Amino acid sequence: MTSERYVDLVFAVLGEPSYRYANVHAWRALEADLGCVLPSDYKRIVDAYAPVQINEHLYLSHPLPERWNLRESIRRTSNSWAQVVWDDDEKQGAPWVSLGVSDLTFGTGDGLIPLVVTDRGETVFYAPRGADGAGVLFVEDGDGEFFEFSMGFAEWIYRYLAGEDMAGAGSAAFYPGPVTLRDLPMAPGDRPQLRHGPTRGA
Repeated sequence: MTSERYVDLVFAVLGEPSYRYANVHAWRALEADLGCVLPSDYKRIVDAYAPVQINEHLYLSHPLPERWNLRESIRRTSNSWAQVVWDDDEKQGAPWVSLGVSDLTFGTGDGLIPLVVTDRGETVFYAPRGADGAGVLFVEDGDGEFFEFSMGFAEWIYRYLAGEDMAGAGSAAFYPGPVTLRDLPMAPGDRPQLRHGPTRGA
């Protein structure tokens, strides 16, 4: 199934997009900072819905607004990960072996770029150099273990929302019924209401 088809499936699950902050210039500025182009399916989904919390766990930030800003989220998360000291055993697995590196960098086109976080501690990273330069996703499960997914972001989030283990064994977080979305507060005192995607099968 093509990436375009998965984008359509994600839109069908999440419902009517708001496009509150869609802005091509914000993406270009962010990508210039990172030194790489981010996945087009990821940008389409973020432009359509972010900043938003999906199914009470997964957060999407956007590069345009000051609050819930994606550039700041990438910078902050990358700085935190850059402080981690890895032992030799950890370096025998993904993403070190997959990327053919001895040290990981974060927030650059040569390393791992954090795209999405959940309040369960999981982080979804994009590695532009992975899969022979085609780009690949690595998901850290919150306990230091990375899992590689050779798929687009749209496919990953669709499978995540469908209740598959997308951050390692036992990581599924499926909620029957419509997906829930909460637009994140953009000013002090904002109390965004919970809304729902279209009805879907249990």
